[in-house]
Amino acid sequence: MSVRRLAPKEVQPESFAFTSENLAFAGQQIRKYPPGRQASAVIAILWRAQEQQGWVCEAAIRVVADMLGMAYIRVLEVATFYTMFQLAPVGRKAHVQVCGTTPCRLRGADDLIKTCQKRIHHHPSELSPDGDFSWEEVECLGACVNAPMVQIGKDTNEDLTTESFGRVLDGFASGSPPRPGPQNGRQFSAPVTGPTTLKETS
Repeated sequence: MSVRRLAPKEVQPESFAFTSENLAFAGQQIRKYPPGRQASAVIAILWRAQEQQGWVCEAAIRVVADMLGMAYIRVLEVATFYTMFQLAPVGRKAHVQVCGTTPCRLRGADDLIKTCQKRIHHHPSELSPDGDFSWEEVECLGACVNAPMVQIGKDTNEDLTTESFGRVLDGFASGSPPRPGPQNGRQFSAPVTGPTTLKETS
């Protein structure tokens, strides 16, 4: 695993505060656990902080640590261990995670990466010139039967080609993201040609 560090101080905000809605969410997560075990809510609350800001800054880590009665280093350990947490600013409209594991590679992930390099930035984890997009290559995202695929936020876009991936990016750019899931018309991971078994009606 690569070394993961917080973004440089010059891009770190001075403070972080949850919205009232997200503060209520954090309270709900904490109440799920018995007294003295509130640290178990750290991943859920860090994730909500990331959803609010787009990435996890040092100030957010300190706020979460104080909220849960944890040492700052313990929350930092969580944030730097799990690659789902972004430790530097990402695209305002979309941060694209391209699956680069073998099934996706065999089905065209290289073409998706080339599209990212052309349309967003040549290097991963760098912002596009307008700051709207960023991308990175990640390990298996768990939709191998729908390879190749990307994850943007909490949703996946699957069964991609260069053309359909371009339309996905266009949708996020215009503020009208496509419906998540397969982009070739099939239902979930069902055969693209339709059912092959159990076709008889009872």
